[in-house]
Amino acid sequence: MSNKAKHAAEAITLESIPNIGPSIAGDLRQLGIQVPTDLIGQDPYVLYQDLCLQTGTRHDPCLLDTFIAATRFMAGDPPHPWWHYTAERKRTLKTS
Repeated sequence: MSNKAKHAAEAITLESIPNIGPSIAGDLRQLGIQVPTDLIGQDPYVLYQDLCLQTGTRHDPCLLDTFIAATRFMAGDPPHPWWHYTAERKRTLKTS
C-alpha cells in the first residue's frame, strides 16, 4: 500500500485511499464520487446497490467490502485490507 494515505486527511485522490485502484476509482466516479471527501457519510451498501443498478450487473460482493473499507477509512477508521470487512458484510446481508 505504498503511496496510499495513512489517514483520511492525507487522501488527495480516490486512488490514494487504501484498497482503491484505478478500476474501483472509476466505479466510484461513475457514482458521482469525485474526491475522497465525497465518501464521508456515504452508505457503502447503497453505493454498491446503485452501481449494480447503473451497470445492470451484479458485481462481485468483494467490491462491497472495498466500499466499506473506503467509507470507513474516510470516516476516520484506520486502514484495513478490504477482506477485513467480509465477515461483517456477510452478517449484515444475512440479517437484511
